[in-house]
Amino acid sequence: MNWSALDWGILGPALIAGLLVLATHVPLGAQVLDRGIVFIDLAIAQIAGLGVIAADALGMPEGGLAVQVAAICAALFGALLLTWAERRMPQQQEALIGVMFILAACAGILILSGNPHGGEHLRDLLVGQILWVNTTQLFWLAVVSAPVLAALRLGWVQRLGRFGFYGAFALAITASVQLVGIYLVFSSLIIPALATRAHRGSRRYMVAYGLGAVGYALGLALSALFDLPSGAVIVWTLAACAALGAVAVRPAADSRA
Repeated sequence: MNWSALDWGILGPALIAGLLVLATHVPLGAQVLDRGIVFIDLAIAQIAGLGVIAADALGMPEGGLAVQVAAICAALFGALLLTWAERRMPQQQEALIGVMFILAACAGILILSGNPHGGEHLRDLLVGQILWVNTTQLFWLAVVSAPVLAALRLGWVQRLGRFGFYGAFALAITASVQLVGIYLVFSSLIIPALATRAHRGSRRYMVAYGLGAVGYALGLALSALFDLPSGAVIVWTLAACAALGAVAVRPAADSRA
């Protein structure tokens, strides 16, 4: 156990990145569960990742504006497909989401097949590099997260109908997947929302944010202390905090009984 690894200069930006991800993913995750389309985030995240892979294959500067535009365009295209699928084939939507995910994943593998660093790119896309986030990345994540959060809070997303939800989802996922990876994107969306499904109103979000924040902080600390991959550890600590929170933090109605 290496106590000197608890360096705020490294863990601090990573924790801020996690909190920014949770800011948009907690309310979006609650809506995903309510709509019964749990795997939408995996599909959109994979499509956004495909945009990043394609931009990299075309020689665009890593992390540059062109890569961000490619990722956003890919994610918005996925959002359009999901909007169309919900309107035309609502009963088959979950199956179509799965098909979109596997097609995007396989397309990414095919594009990277000739790249000697393809395995490394795929690993980074899945588990992310949260420990190595920089100020510029945090700034862009905040720039995207703020309007998405405001749109959710003020009800603009609902006024835009189906595409409003999918479009906001695509923007939030695109901003976060490059920092924390697909696994943490899925976990940040679903695990806090699942643990608080019995809660209602603002209390649900408060509890979900709390569980998510503790999960990220604990995961980062444990990964530093034991020199383990941060993304994988955070997924487990999020799940552990959610399981404990679901038992310990009862809904308001139960606590009055």
